[in-house]
Amino acid sequence: MKTVDTVKWVATAIQLVGYGLTGLNVVPWNVFAFFVGILLWFAVGVMWKDRAIMVVHVGAFISLFVGYLNSGAPA
Repeated sequence: MKTVDTVKWVATAIQLVGYGLTGLNVVPWNVFAFFVGILLWFAVGVMWKDRAIMVVHVGAFISLFVGYLNSGAPA
């Protein structure tokens, strides 16, 4: 298995954990899981030289980060 495939599947698993934690209302751990998944998917975009994947995950990071800061959670 190629490195990019490993990163892709680890990122996918972590994102699914983030969704599960959100469903269980486990805050802020859900956000932290999403941050890790976003970072790993961004890395996949870099490895594939796929700007669309990179851009969507930068947007996701910014949205999530701003939401986290506005939630009143400790920074």
